[in-house]
Amino acid sequence: MSTELAVDEAIRALLLMMPRLVARAKRIPVPEEIQSLELSPRHLSLLSYLLFDGAMTVNELAARLEVAPTTVSLLVAELSRKGVLLRREDEADRRRRIVSIAEDRLPVIEGWLARGATAWRAALEPLTPGQRQMFVNTLRIYELGVRDAAEPR
Repeated sequence: MSTELAVDEAIRALLLMMPRLVARAKRIPVPEEIQSLELSPRHLSLLSYLLFDGAMTVNELAARLEVAPTTVSLLVAELSRKGVLLRREDEADRRRRIVSIAEDRLPVIEGWLARGATAWRAALEPLTPGQRQMFVNTLRIYELGVRDAAEPR
């Protein structure tokens, strides 16, 4: 395989690879313990933030997910009813709620999301910090471009 690609060659390779990548990611089996929860991609992003970054407020989650706090509140309420998340008062400000993954659900969620983290680690570790940053920035720009193309004009 060549080490350098022209832009059109890279686009072709990525357009052919992306459907396979998405299909394989979707085939990662949902652990039996949480299959009945009917988790959507937004749930997975929310759980990933809580798993990797720890407990946080609804507003912090909303900022990271780039959605309205009301959307996060609905997701948190739904997952709290299902016993996946816990909401507690913030000791510093009792008006705020801190959201975290329920301790009894943590191992299964951590094990499930670890598969993707392991694959990303294998892909990113050989890169320099600058190359990793460029890769993440490139995917972010692609995501924004696809999002903008999908929105009606």
